[in-house]
Amino acid sequence: MVLVRTEDKTVLTMANDFRGDLKEFAIVIPVPTVLERGQIHVGDRAVLQHLDAYSAPRLVEYFDENPCDARMMMKERAAAAPQAMLTSRARAADSLGVTIEARYTVGEYDILILSAKESSGLETWLRDNGYRIPAGASAVLGSYLKQGMRFFVARVNLGEQQRLGFTYLRPLQVAYESPKFMLPIRLGMVNADGPQELFVYALTRKGRVETTNYRTVRLPSGMDLPLYVKNEFGDFYKAMFSEAVKQENMQAVFLEYAWDMGWCDPCASTPLSPDELRQLGVFWLEDRPVRPGPRGGGRDVFITRLHVRYDAANFPEDLVFQETADRTSFQGRYVLRHPWTGSDTCAAAERYRADLGRRQQEEVRTLASLTGWSIADIQTKAPISIVPPTPARNWWQKLWGN
Repeated sequence: MVLVRTEDKTVLTMANDFRGDLKEFAIVIPVPTVLERGQIHVGDRAVLQHLDAYSAPRLVEYFDENPCDARMMMKERAAAAPQAMLTSRARAADSLGVTIEARYTVGEYDILILSAKESSGLETWLRDNGYRIPAGASAVLGSYLKQGMRFFVARVNLGEQQRLGFTYLRPLQVAYESPKFMLPIRLGMVNADGPQELFVYALTRKGRVETTNYRTVRLPSGMDLPLYVKNEFGDFYKAMFSEAVKQENMQAVFLEYAWDMGWCDPCASTPLSPDELRQLGVFWLEDRPVRPGPRGGGRDVFITRLHVRYDAANFPEDLVFQETADRTSFQGRYVLRHPWTGSDTCAAAERYRADLGRRQQEEVRTLASLTGWSIADIQTKAPISIVPPTPARNWWQKLWGN
């Protein structure tokens, strides 16, 4: 989800992962108001992929300098650590207390905006119209009805999708005004087959976004890790996140990135251009001419990347957000330090070689702590440097630098 927010104006972009036949795909999202046709848009998946790459947790690599040489050598790399029979249907809806407030076809999606008097009538209407609503949905639907919310219902128009030539689900975007800065997640848990994974990218003007009804904690960051993690970064990230979720008893939302989009240091990917930001709904860039940031990104936009794994037992409420004035930069960042392998001799080099094994052992312990992996398994991939003791030298061998 991408949430663009300032004052009471929100643009929500939804990118869905779906397994199965697209003719069975549908989403039902509570929305605070009846949406007009112009408030609904089909977005570009590539822009979301760019946003994900820009804010993704990453590896950096440093190369140890020659201890006998004061010059510093350093290298950093980014790594990337989802209409027939209308009249009869309308009459059937009325009999169940369901009102079809609006009906649109936008791109490859057929969209309905529904309101209802009773959750049981809405559940019946959805079932009668081919939506597979699991047991327990009525109570969740009823809670949204009590808040005066409508329901945004979308399914794929297979004929339009074929005509447009797309073989994947493009993101859906809606723009609306509401004092509520929230994301409804409970309805999606009703038919979930396990914990759900959600990434929220909040683009705001003032600063970092956090949840108000759940703890927002920072993802572990800044640790030195064994070098082999470079080739297994995806597995490392998944294991680390699962361990962090476990440590927080699956009751926290994790901050993975927070940064002013006008710059980055360094960039995991190039910053989004002002045009890409507008595609995501950053409408205030139109208020005045905006120069690109130092590395191409738009100014006056702050990004917060949040990651949450949730289920009904541990997340009984929808996510409620607030924008803070905190513009402190943060990123999930993990360090690989390549040892110096030269043969120079000096007192500093001797100390370096003696300390290297201890450093590598600490990297192994850190990786085990972050991921829950066993130290023995890690050591098979991360051998420790064993430095033999330096032979004692006679006093005259030191006299003329021999």
